[in-house]
Amino acid sequence: MATPKSVAFYTLGCKLNFSETSAISRQFEKAGYGINKFDDGADVYVINTCSVTDQADKKCRYTVRSALRKSPEAKVVIVGCYAQLKPKEIAEIPGVDLVLGASEKFQVLDYIDGLSSTTGKAQVHTTHVQHANSFTEAFSFGDRTRSFLKVQDGCDYKCAFCTIPNARGNSRSNTIEKVVAEAQRIAEKGIKEIVLTGVNIGDFGKQPFLSSTGATRFRRKEYFIDLIRALDEVEGIERFRISSIEPNLCSEEVIAHVCRSKKFVPHFHMPLQSGSDTILKRMRRRYKTELYQDRIDFIKLMMPHCCIGVDVIVGFPGETEERFLETVAFLEQADISYLHVFTYSERENTAAFEMEGVVPVEERRRRNNVLRALSDKKRLEFYKSHIGESRKVLFEHSKETGLMTGYTDNYIKVELPHNEAMINTLAEVELQQVNQNANVAAALVVEV
Repeated sequence: MATPKSVAFYTLGCKLNFSETSAISRQFEKAGYGINKFDDGADVYVINTCSVTDQADKKCRYTVRSALRKSPEAKVVIVGCYAQLKPKEIAEIPGVDLVLGASEKFQVLDYIDGLSSTTGKAQVHTTHVQHANSFTEAFSFGDRTRSFLKVQDGCDYKCAFCTIPNARGNSRSNTIEKVVAEAQRIAEKGIKEIVLTGVNIGDFGKQPFLSSTGATRFRRKEYFIDLIRALDEVEGIERFRISSIEPNLCSEEVIAHVCRSKKFVPHFHMPLQSGSDTILKRMRRRYKTELYQDRIDFIKLMMPHCCIGVDVIVGFPGETEERFLETVAFLEQADISYLHVFTYSERENTAAFEMEGVVPVEERRRRNNVLRALSDKKRLEFYKSHIGESRKVLFEHSKETGLMTGYTDNYIKVELPHNEAMINTLAEVELQQVNQNANVAAALVVEV
């Protein structure tokens, strides 16, 4: 096909996907494409998919239809985790022209030029995920005042509910030297905050090598603690934030460094998934609740003001009412700040898919609502505990007309009347009160 003039992107899923979409976007821009907003129409649409929940298919189909309503003649390309796991299924979606797997998505321009406009059948290019051995650098830029910087990819953990190892392959990382260089490039673009992202970033440091038989293997050359120490020396970045880290990898050494750091902010997001040791074992998690509690206690000992976010899954097979109440009790007493609550959904090719003790869907939804209410309570308590304090906020544009928003270092959301001169600047504010929705605090600017 002739080289199109414009491309638009849509990203489903995690911060890692956003960083990779941005990297692919820059490839198109370098090749001479105009980058359009999704709603403005384009000659090519690239949709970066997620596979975490059973909504992947529905969301993908909806996004394809939305794209073609805006540009009926557009070429539609599907990449990402869902594309790796279900390529044939995606190829059957009306309007899809190209499906690229984990090893192929960063070569999208090569495949675009080979598309035919006459066959009416989607091209599929995927290889087995074990061949996804290389690390491709990626960071987001242009969408926000912060950048999501990919430092690690893939996962060697085999949690019973998770499809990510099948979608992204083995754990592998960039080198510290290259991550630091990327952070410096981001700083040169005027970005003030970098969020470190990956699939399992605490496992940072594994590099591929060829064995004597010619097979690709992985060995650890560096460690996450060494990475964050090196990033602390990057000039021009005001803040580094750790997106999510497994509790068994969130070592006291890592916590102590964040406490001492002038740039790493007091905010940890640690997936718990269940407050029942019985369910954690069924999930094949690598810790018990005792370790998780130890991590909370040490964080709060070092940084009483630290924000702690928690991922939880409700309705996992075997989660009886008793087991669910263990989770509720654990979270109620824990000194945490908010929850991300996920309703378990069956995923093929996972160990949990074959497990007994299926929880009815309506009961899963009820439990989700219970924990969401608890999250609102925890967030309100955390916000109120900081009223009257002065903290620095990085301001950005708000979706609400006439307002701007930002986050303190410890992840309290602040909302103020819009002032363009303050966008992408750090300002000292006094936290005055929590707004009624309990998701944002009102503040007074003390010093810019």
